[in-house]
Amino acid sequence: MKILAIDTTSGACSAALYDQGSVCERFFRAERDHTRRLLPMVDEVLAEGGIALSEIDALAVSRGPGSFTGLRIAISFAQGLAFASDRPVVPVSSLAALAAGAVREHAHWRGAPVLATLDARMQEVYWGVYRSDAPHESLLPEAVSSPETAVEQLKTAGLLGSEGAPFYAAGPGLHYPALDALEATEKVVACDIRARDIAELAAGLWAQNEAVPAEQLEPIYLRNEVTWKKRERIRSR
Repeated sequence: MKILAIDTTSGACSAALYDQGSVCERFFRAERDHTRRLLPMVDEVLAEGGIALSEIDALAVSRGPGSFTGLRIAISFAQGLAFASDRPVVPVSSLAALAAGAVREHAHWRGAPVLATLDARMQEVYWGVYRSDAPHESLLPEAVSSPETAVEQLKTAGLLGSEGAPFYAAGPGLHYPALDALEATEKVVACDIRARDIAELAAGLWAQNEAVPAEQLEPIYLRNEVTWKKRERIRSR
């Protein structure tokens, strides 16, 4: 199985090639110039893997949530490569990829619930809860909410750990006081969404027949149209 993955969900861009379990990746932290950087990154990982675009089985891309502009760039770029290579695309949750990356870097987190958070601005966070034995699907529906609402829902669901059970948290959304106050076993604020984790998650989703034709690929914003219009009005002031 050969999967080419890309991501521009947050303040970084990356490309990775997954080939039978091995991964090569290019990663660059940058708020801008994602469209200019992505194609050379793709060319480099394909060259390193000794694989042509026509030889991959599928593309993979973060389908959100995340930066509105970043998601549109990643989705459009993935669609372009998919049309050019006549290959399907595997959409992967950016929150699931964030959690998977945190577990990859902290092996002792494996098996326990991991809260993944992204700053959604407007005093809200994108969040989901994942386990390494079920990395593709949040234990609670992925959501955008106030940090206080997220904490309350986690408590109600009993996912904050009990009787010494470990519970971990990762992502830039943890800078909000309500989430920073969580009594997690361990917290890591500075972690990234990376194409290598998207690629590895996509391999599992591919096996579950979760790939879609390029024209059916849609970003998942979690915010509804009314919220986006509100944000546009705020920016225009």
